[in-house]
Amino acid sequence: MRKPLVAALFALAVTGAGAAPAVAAPERSAPAPTPTLKAVDFAGTVALSNCSGSVIRFPASQDNDPALVLSNGHCLETGFPAPGEVIVDQPSSRSFTLLNSSGRGVGTLRASKVAYSTMTDTDVTIYQLTRTYAQIKSTYGINALTVQDTHPVAGTAIKVVSGYWKRTYSCNIDGFVYRLKEGDWTWKDSVRYTSTCNTIGGTSGSPVIDTATGKVVAVNNTGNEDGQRCTENNPCEVDENGNVTVRQGINYAEETYQIPACFGIGNKLDLSRSGCVLPKP
Repeated sequence: MRKPLVAALFALAVTGAGAAPAVAAPERSAPAPTPTLKAVDFAGTVALSNCSGSVIRFPASQDNDPALVLSNGHCLETGFPAPGEVIVDQPSSRSFTLLNSSGRGVGTLRASKVAYSTMTDTDVTIYQLTRTYAQIKSTYGINALTVQDTHPVAGTAIKVVSGYWKRTYSCNIDGFVYRLKEGDWTWKDSVRYTSTCNTIGGTSGSPVIDTATGKVVAVNNTGNEDGQRCTENNPCEVDENGNVTVRQGINYAEETYQIPACFGIGNKLDLSRSGCVLPKP
């Protein structure tokens, strides 16, 4: 789990472009059209005391609904939910630093409650805020990120955007893991990144954003640090036949497409809604 923060600061690697040798320019054909991509920046992300997160909305959310913040279950301020534990409507006054597009903190948002939190099958905490989307937009000029309500696709170009570190990681969805086991917890159908998303402590809860649509497709949560098998901070992959694979240095996220079906009118959690498959208390 990517919650624990090291005492030392991580040095950020800066990649420079090498100079090309001077050669005669060949004749060129018309350039191929460049795909239109959404600009992915820090706007709408938040920094927690120990994790990252984002202000989110669902396809059916309305501007006057209370806004929501998405992070990890293991980022919950009261501690890790136990295996099998599901927390709903728990009072909270947790604060979040809202970032603008350049990563600058522009204000503080505050929770009214933990709408939902679990580390069973997935690793999510969803906070309800004291302000609506319209109020946040009016005060800060920042929109919430929309959660995609369909399953992500392997090969998709993504960015993991950390409000805590004010840093982004770019890679692709490498594939999906039938079961991801870490310590006492098991997560289903997790996202595996390609190796360039080398996320670190404090990136837990970061939104994983599809660069083609700008929508949230997962929430960053863990990676295998030391090559150990199925221990904390060293998750292992388990396939349908029980075979275990350890991928040291590879990082993971939990899908979010199943969350919108569990929220109804007014962004109210309703785990009995048709299509809602999130674990229930």
